[in-house]
Amino acid sequence: MAKYEQLHARIRDAAPALGIELVEPPAATDEDLLRVHAPAYVQAMREGSADPALMRRIGFPWSEAMVERSRRSSGGTIMALRAALSGEGVAVNLAGGTHHAGHARGGGYCVFNDAVVAARHVQAHGLARRLLVVDLDVHHGNGTAELCADDPSLFTFSMHAGRNYPAVKPDSDLDVALADGTGDDLYLDALARHLPEAIARARADAVIYLAGADPFVGDRLGYLALSKPGLAERDRQVLAACRRHGLPLAVCMAGGYAPEVRDIVDIHEATVRLAAAHWRELRDAA
Repeated sequence: MAKYEQLHARIRDAAPALGIELVEPPAATDEDLLRVHAPAYVQAMREGSADPALMRRIGFPWSEAMVERSRRSSGGTIMALRAALSGEGVAVNLAGGTHHAGHARGGGYCVFNDAVVAARHVQAHGLARRLLVVDLDVHHGNGTAELCADDPSLFTFSMHAGRNYPAVKPDSDLDVALADGTGDDLYLDALARHLPEAIARARADAVIYLAGADPFVGDRLGYLALSKPGLAERDRQVLAACRRHGLPLAVCMAGGYAPEVRDIVDIHEATVRLAAAHWRELRDAA
C-alpha cells in the first residue's frame, strides 16, 4: 500500500518540527481481537484457513504479512487511544479505520475492526466506560454499526455517501447519508449540525475519529466532492469539538483511493499536522 509508506516517510521527516514522536505499535493480541471477533474467524485469519469466499469479500489474498499488518493496525489504534486517555489528549494511528470488519467476517479491505478493538481494550482495562466513534470515511461503517448495535457504551456516528458501498447498511446510532457530488459547503454544514448531536447523545469519555481521505473529489471509490481545504476544515471541526468538550481523541486514517497517491497522502498529512497543532494547544493550555 503505497500511501502508507509515503505517509510514514512524510511524517517521519516532519516529526521534529511538529514536536511529535513516531512509535511502532505492537500487534493486537488474540485477547484484544476476541473481545470483538468470533473465535473461529480469528483462528482462520491466524492459520490461513479462511474460506476463499470470505477472503474475496475482504479483497486481499491471505498471507502471514497481511494478518500481521492487520493486527498492528488494530494495535496502533489501541496505542493511540491509550495515549490520548493517558493525558496526551490526542494521538494518531497512521493506518486503521477498518470499519467494514464485523464479528465473524471481514470486508472491503478490512480484516479486524481496529476502532472497536481499541474501544473494547480501553473498556476492559478500566480506562474509559463510554466511547464515540466519529466515522467520516466516505463509506458507511457497517462493521462498526453491527458490532456496536444495542450497546449504549459505544456510540457510532457515520456520515457517508448514501449510494456507496456497502449495499446493506445496518443502522449506526446516528447515520447521515449524503447525496452524490456533495461538496464542501453542504458537507461541512451537515457535520456542524450533526456532530454536536452525536457528542451530546454519546456522553463519551473519548472519541475515535476515522478521518477518511476518500470524500475527496475524484476519489475512485467515493461519490462525494470535497476539496483538500474542505477536508482540512472537516478535521478542524472534529478537533475543535473535542477540545470544547474535553474529549481525548484517537485519529485513524481510514480510506483513500484517489488516482494520484500524492493526493491521498496530502490529505492524511494535513490531518496529522492539524492533530499535532491540537496537541500543542492542549499542552500549552495545561
